[in-house]
Amino acid sequence: MVDNSGRAVGVRDVAALAGVSRQTVSRVLNEHPDVADATRERVEKAMGELGYRMNNAARALGTRRSRTLGILASDALQFGPSRSIAAIEASARAAGYWVSAAFADADDGTSVAAAVDHLVAQGVEGILVVAPHARTLRMLDTMTVGVPIVTLHSAGHDARGVGVDQAAGARLAVGALADAGHTRIAHLAGPADWLEAESRAEGFAAELAARGLNPLITVVGDWTARAGFEAAHALRDAGATAVFAANDQMALGLIGALHAAGVEVPGEISVVGFDDLPEAAYAWPRLTTVRQDFDELARRAVAAVIAGGAAASAESIMPELVVRDSIAVPRA
Repeated sequence: MVDNSGRAVGVRDVAALAGVSRQTVSRVLNEHPDVADATRERVEKAMGELGYRMNNAARALGTRRSRTLGILASDALQFGPSRSIAAIEASARAAGYWVSAAFADADDGTSVAAAVDHLVAQGVEGILVVAPHARTLRMLDTMTVGVPIVTLHSAGHDARGVGVDQAAGARLAVGALADAGHTRIAHLAGPADWLEAESRAEGFAAELAARGLNPLITVVGDWTARAGFEAAHALRDAGATAVFAANDQMALGLIGALHAAGVEVPGEISVVGFDDLPEAAYAWPRLTTVRQDFDELARRAVAAVIAGGAAASAESIMPELVVRDSIAVPRA
């Protein structure tokens, strides 16, 4: 905000209008407890009338607190990470913080280090890492950051992490297929370098083993609908009557390919996805999937980083099976 002369409104202008000293205005801005309520209200009213906005950099110099959290992200275009970033911003705002984001190439350790350095230079009070690759975590382990770090989407592979129990979600999906009577269950897996894909594959195998079933085939995709579409031929040739896809995008691509080939879903092949994309409820058939609570994940992560990074003891969030129309009993 500027005054009529074009000069930026400052602390002295607020002090003059409120009839207090500049030191008192500074105490109000820095949330000092030793300010009378009536005085605080008068200062805040003057700030509102003048359109004064606190400079976070100036606040950080005075209080060593920026009220800003950093987000380090890679692969932010994927649904899970992008949904988490939006939820983190909302949770941080609700807790009285802003966020500053930096994006890194997970394949480039220098890029990860540069992103961390950038965030620290902004004066962030902690960093939330939305980077679901083991190599990103290994790079962080080599760095002395100086602020708390909490990781998301690390699938239980990092002591600093909070997350959804990915293996449990996979077991829910496979269990639903087995409960319908399927014994020839295939897995359309996510990329091998993603920790969540690894955990979902482990859950797939564990649930089959618990039921005395053998895995039929695993086809590795790249999270995209195209990968699901292209996997259809191999899954059909293997004789699968059911497929657990590691995410909804691949599941929807698979269903599209099966329809194009004249294969009924779920009449001939049942399909379950993971994530509960908004589109999943409007596919044909409507997709049975595993829902992750990204809002709760973000809330826990923000609380943990504000508390100093104490995330190791946090219990994983349990996912939820959302039953729709893409499962049926296998044909005789």
